[in-house]
Amino acid sequence: MSAPVIQGWCPGALRPMMSGDGLVVRIRPPVGRLTAAQARGIADFAQRHGNGLIDLSSRANLQLRGVTAASYPALIEGLRTLGLIDASVGAEARRNILVTPFWRAGDDTQCLAQDLAAALAREDLPLPGKFGFAVDCGPVAVLRGSSADIRLERCADGALVLVADGATSGTRVSREDAVPQALALAEWFLATGGVSDGRGRMARHLAANPHLLGDTPLTDATPAPAKPGLVDQGWLTGFAFGQMQSATLAALADLGDLRLTPWRMLLIEGLHCAPALPGLISQADDPMLRVVACTGAPGCPQALGPTRGLARALAERVPVGRTLHVAGCAKGCAHPGPADYTLVALPLGYAAGRQAKAADPSPYPSLTAEELIARPGLIFENPDAS
Repeated sequence: MSAPVIQGWCPGALRPMMSGDGLVVRIRPPVGRLTAAQARGIADFAQRHGNGLIDLSSRANLQLRGVTAASYPALIEGLRTLGLIDASVGAEARRNILVTPFWRAGDDTQCLAQDLAAALAREDLPLPGKFGFAVDCGPVAVLRGSSADIRLERCADGALVLVADGATSGTRVSREDAVPQALALAEWFLATGGVSDGRGRMARHLAANPHLLGDTPLTDATPAPAKPGLVDQGWLTGFAFGQMQSATLAALADLGDLRLTPWRMLLIEGLHCAPALPGLISQADDPMLRVVACTGAPGCPQALGPTRGLARALAERVPVGRTLHVAGCAKGCAHPGPADYTLVALPLGYAAGRQAKAADPSPYPSLTAEELIARPGLIFENPDAS
């Protein structure tokens, strides 16, 4: 069995990635937000130029699926009219910015994100494909569980603090210096050997090359992803496996402007009740929130088996407060970190794990999907049972 191919980069709009159902075209909404008009346009283009399926990514992006080589040029022109296309492939790749969805008008979040995006477009920094920034300037940090290498947060007295991922403290920065200092930290990462063979992450580089940023302690952060329901900014809604039909996005756009989240959910601005639309996850205790699964076979050419049907069948059996990750291969794209329970597709079944990443070896015999559905205790209760 050959190992899965690790690309080392994420798809974009100008650099799509081929999958089992066609090109995956990833849209990086400016400052993590779509106007209602932009969302309606994306829904229309997803239906006309793709297969109508739209994924939400863990980097708070949208992915259109099923795009063909013939339909791709018209899609890009359409997205350009909506202001969703960068000037170049390089500028698009560098604009890897997570923005807290819980920002408030006047709290500097949107301005900082816009200034950072503009600066990254100007500066031709040769950053690795997955190197990213987080603008997490609300009263409580909510993005620490999401992938980012350089973070802007607030310390206890409300001042801005610049944080290198993996550090336990940060450096106070002014509103005017925040973006230049963030870029200077990125330049330090490059200058001190943070990149090897086109790849590199800040936390790993800091562990090998300690770099004192300052003595400002970090505030407590929200320990887990937000749940669907009412928040101060509107209504947060989820989707099974972070995927929706184009018609769903169009219907949500009729309810308000949308904020993207790294939890594969959308925040509908100003909405005070659950949207009356099919296929949404609007309750915090929905069992589908306990399962994570990638596209799997046949949608992904690297997947060794299907994933989402099995995850859906097991969702209600996952213990409350725990997470099951069903991965099509050892890459574990949908959930890179450890999960309470993990199932990884093999040519003839699934490898089971506990508190494991998809790439971790399994100490248990492989199981078929039929065995797991008939006897879920094989993974959730006693994986040594036979």
